[in-house]
Amino acid sequence: MTTQDQSPIILWFRQDLRLADNPALNHAHASGRPIVPVYILDQGHAVRPIGGASLWWLDKSLRALSGAIAERGGRLILRRGDSEAELRRLIEETGATCVLMNRLFEPDAWARDADIAHSLQADDVEVKGFNGALLARPGSVVNGTGGPYKVFTPFMKALRAQAEPPPHTTGPRTFEKPSNLDSDAIDDWGLHPTKPDWSKGFLGEPGEAGATVALGRFASGALKSYAMDRDRPDREGTSRLSPHLHYGEISPWQVWRAVHDAASAGKVQAAQAEKLTSELIWRDFSAHLLHHFPTLPDTAFRPEYDAMEWRTDRAGFNAWKKGQTGYPIVDAGMRELWTTGIMHNRVRMIVASFLIKHLLIDWRKGEAWFWDTLVDADLGQNSQNWQWVAGSGADASPWFRIFNPVTQGEKFDPDGKYVKRWAPELANVPAKFVHAPWAAPAEVLRDAGVTLGKTYPRPLVDHAEARARALAALKAIKPSGEAFPDD
Repeated sequence: MTTQDQSPIILWFRQDLRLADNPALNHAHASGRPIVPVYILDQGHAVRPIGGASLWWLDKSLRALSGAIAERGGRLILRRGDSEAELRRLIEETGATCVLMNRLFEPDAWARDADIAHSLQADDVEVKGFNGALLARPGSVVNGTGGPYKVFTPFMKALRAQAEPPPHTTGPRTFEKPSNLDSDAIDDWGLHPTKPDWSKGFLGEPGEAGATVALGRFASGALKSYAMDRDRPDREGTSRLSPHLHYGEISPWQVWRAVHDAASAGKVQAAQAEKLTSELIWRDFSAHLLHHFPTLPDTAFRPEYDAMEWRTDRAGFNAWKKGQTGYPIVDAGMRELWTTGIMHNRVRMIVASFLIKHLLIDWRKGEAWFWDTLVDADLGQNSQNWQWVAGSGADASPWFRIFNPVTQGEKFDPDGKYVKRWAPELANVPAKFVHAPWAAPAEVLRDAGVTLGKTYPRPLVDHAEARARALAALKAIKPSGEAFPDD
């Protein structure tokens, strides 16, 4: 690409739906050449198509990006179909000699992008990719032997040691509007659910502006007690930034700068900013693991766990999905997920542990359900976190750490505020019994209007029996070096 070349640049948007702090856009703008922004919906060629809830978010995010580009005089071109075919069509229509993108690091997308780049470069079209999604590009944070880290803490230390936030950029003030280019109407894509519209209770404001508002609200509010309150589903203690980060409406470096600026200004304690930063790095760790170990979504990272004999329990799985397990904290979480498209992080661990260890249902089934129902569904995060709970992942929680849903509820939702919001049939049960209504005296349940087995289900399993069954199943595969609580 020379300074004399004034042919257009195709800017290929994917999971970087923002104008600020966008490396590919910055590079295109610096060239001084016309920019043709495009988003291609390539569901038919995706190894794992985007889930229903995430499509809802994508719909709103694309509308927001299109509006932001239009405000600056440009036009976002929407195409649907094979990515390379649509790029080639745009190249022919515009005379573009360069395609710029922010890379996707999931293995299948990484390989597809490389194939497209090689194919276009063979026809004298320049293709460049940038890192607009992660704090560090996979392969740039390696251990002493040059390989990927498999344990989080040393990965975190290594990334922190080399972390250097890039300068903030706002993107071009104006775009040149492409003329005579076909663009799909986003309404025709049908990303928003209809007949029925199950998204009416979904939360969040998709788009770059919404992400900026969410970050500002968090930095001036919940960040002050983040390390303590992030585990409390009864409080507004989390950042709510994960869907914005997943679709690249905001960059992780923007979040990093905002929380550290708040700490530097004395608005929050440094420990709170550091805790949020560690969560950003865990996000990177998951993405790096998936990039280096592409079978992470399908097979156990620790291969001995693939010998696990999972139960086939359709009734139990359906009860879990519907929030009808009889364990209030589990049911509240699953109902929150179905209603809003999100679930509190602590509760995600509790419901995952219940499915895997109380019901002995394959973690992959739970991961697939989350993929379809979470607006922030992310392949690296989903796979890594489910395997962490299962005990089969890198740097995972021990298998014998089996969350007791009653004590977890009592500890993190002590007054039952969260449970009563999402399981309103328990609204009048005293806090003492709300996490174990079966333990309440008959008169307490009667006064609360609760009839177990009718207005609220009885527990699917007994915790002690389920725990013993799970530990027995683990001992059958006996991972080498694994300690057991009764050894």
